[in-house]
Amino acid sequence: MGVVTAAELLVNAALREGFYGQSIPMFGPERRGAPVVVFARVSDRPIRLHSRVEHPNIVVVFDHRLANFIDVTKGFKGDLFLINAPSLSELPKDLKAFRLASVDATEIAVKLKLVVAGWPVVNTAMLGALAKASGLVSLNSVVSAIKERWPGRIGELNAEAARRAYQEVLVEVAS
Repeated sequence: MGVVTAAELLVNAALREGFYGQSIPMFGPERRGAPVVVFARVSDRPIRLHSRVEHPNIVVVFDHRLANFIDVTKGFKGDLFLINAPSLSELPKDLKAFRLASVDATEIAVKLKLVVAGWPVVNTAMLGALAKASGLVSLNSVVSAIKERWPGRIGELNAEAARRAYQEVLVEVAS
């Protein structure tokens, strides 16, 4: 699904806007389709801490089914969960205590034929949704980072995924 690349692109977009950033992937014996955790830090000051993020301000979940068997709220101290889901009604009730943003990044990836080895690659769509839901970085910076990473047609398709997700993301206030 491209979670490691998404964190790298987020940091690249933040750097374009004058912020500091770092991407911290946590690898283990993963296989294709296994859950992967990546941390990203973005700040207006130099970042001196280089370790996993224990208390995230934002959590981004690339597959809504993970919330059914992994505690995606562990250590959460922020107020925004962004989830790739067809609708918020499919999420566990305990997530509804937070401000939720959702986008069907899978559908966007499939429509744009951003599929590798049968897996929809949702990373760029999720970045577009994150830009809108959080305001952390601009869509223009996300698109520029994407096009730098993949020049040509692949970059254009991924930039379009980010744009569509930016337009389609839904944000709900905690109930």
